[in-house]
Amino acid sequence: MVNTINLAERFAYSDRYKTLFDDGMSLVENSASYLDGPGRKAAKTLPQSAALFYGAESMRLTTRLMQLASWLLLQRAANEGEMTREQLLDEKKKVVLEASKAPIDNESWSLLPEDFKDLVLKSITLQSRVRKLDTELYGERQVQDGNASNPISQQIDLLSTAFGARRLS
Repeated sequence: MVNTINLAERFAYSDRYKTLFDDGMSLVENSASYLDGPGRKAAKTLPQSAALFYGAESMRLTTRLMQLASWLLLQRAANEGEMTREQLLDEKKKVVLEASKAPIDNESWSLLPEDFKDLVLKSITLQSRVRKLDTELYGERQVQDGNASNPISQQIDLLSTAFGARRLS
């Protein structure tokens, strides 16, 4: 019998995971700080279509980061022995790590503040890393049916309809 080493599991329970955790939580903190300060001011100067797009992307960014923070905190709790693997798997069902891509093909993307675009891109990169690690550690996740299960996307659709804009995803 050959013993294989699961590199993802080894990483998840190593000091290198702490770096991923710290980077992720720092991104959450920096994003919140930006959105509450400079981002709020910058949004007021945008044309209406770009401001609507900014609002939608801000909601997506916030939702993405909260899901990532939840995953990182759960994994840290498991790493530190605060929860069993079974508890982790049960709690992890509540975390949605949907695949995201940068909305750079939207005409309003170029109008958004550079700092905001940087936060969006960093969050998508972090999400991709965490999704890959999650898959390697726990196997494939059940992917939810896009907008049908995503209340934020449903609200964005309603806003887009109300303002006569096309879908912003």
